[in-house]
Amino acid sequence: MAQRKKGQVQSSAVGEEAATHTSAAPRPHVSRCSAESKQWETVALTLQGGGALGAYQAGVYEGLFEAGVAPNWIAGISIGALNTAIIAGNAPEHRVARLREFWETICQPAYTPPLPPFVEHALFNSGDAVRKTFTAMQAAGALVEGQKGFFVPRFPPPLPNASGHPEKASYYDTKPLKATLERLCDFDRINSGETRVSVGAVNVGSGNFVYFDNRTTVLRPEHFIASGALPPGFAAVEIDGEWYWDGGLMSNTPLYEVIQTTPRRDTLAFQVDLWSARGPVPDNITDVQGRMKDIQYSSRTRMVTDMLQRSQRFRHVLREVLERVAPDHREDPWVALADELSCSKQFNVIHLIYRHKEYEGHFKDYQFGISTMREHWESGLQDIRASLSQPGWLDKPDNDAGFVTHDIHRDRVVR
Repeated sequence: MAQRKKGQVQSSAVGEEAATHTSAAPRPHVSRCSAESKQWETVALTLQGGGALGAYQAGVYEGLFEAGVAPNWIAGISIGALNTAIIAGNAPEHRVARLREFWETICQPAYTPPLPPFVEHALFNSGDAVRKTFTAMQAAGALVEGQKGFFVPRFPPPLPNASGHPEKASYYDTKPLKATLERLCDFDRINSGETRVSVGAVNVGSGNFVYFDNRTTVLRPEHFIASGALPPGFAAVEIDGEWYWDGGLMSNTPLYEVIQTTPRRDTLAFQVDLWSARGPVPDNITDVQGRMKDIQYSSRTRMVTDMLQRSQRFRHVLREVLERVAPDHREDPWVALADELSCSKQFNVIHLIYRHKEYEGHFKDYQFGISTMREHWESGLQDIRASLSQPGWLDKPDNDAGFVTHDIHRDRVVR
């Protein structure tokens, strides 16, 4: 119980200032969204990996909270797993404050004092050239000294061919992250089952992708840290005799796990992506590296969504056909098999996709600046507010697939 009390302390003065900046009067769609979300058996929040971009997900959660939409299943990978721990590990009324405390902590240098707020603000809001230089320096700082409460460089650094223990085979040490999660999260609450929690990781020895789920596993800080242990920056994490790396190495979106789970349930899923598949064609080597990351980490989301929509359409159509089968054929083994494979459940996926900013470089996933973080957060908040204000977007689909997706940044709704 001591952890829970500790997780309920008031946020810092900086956090209160930022909360005031992004807060708004109650919006007219709030009561509608809260009521419409309750028609679904599962309301899922699925959080992609993307490092420093993860503040966008915190903004999305703030918008869901203010609209009265309460996820009962949160699934995350990498930084999405860390946000999952903060959200699920606190009472609903404290989650936004704890998210802000988490992000304001890890967006400070590990050792050197942070810049005075007015200097940070002035540099970030200068012209494009100054902003690009400033954010590049912040990214370089993350590489050199790490981030407070998150990771620090190993000293001495590991030699490329020197054998040692797997937990030290990395350039950075994430012990500070374990202390941060223990301070900000109540793991008794996470394991209570009031919210389903799933985080993805890769078994280093077998190469298999696994989900740690609080329905089958008692989740500890190590499970969340393992989900974000991206090599060679971060070392593999040992859990029950096995070693795990970042789940984003194989699949950067937890959406498949949520939609394909059995028994299937009517599901409203908010899929929060940090990498956009759409973007400009780069014309220099630096931008090529950034665009590669966008495509690499976002492509699975589109592929998974399209595949899930097609497979659900087959199940849904099969269910409709079975309704027209005469009763005297119900005992036929093929009909029984078809009945087992069919599904009448319905799915609605709301895509929230972070959009690349002009000033961002290939280092945007490890550029942990306070001003950048706040801009990411505000982008997520505005995107979810815009999405929830669309009439009918939380409704169940009326098409033959029983599956619909929405994306506020796209010109049309895919049905």
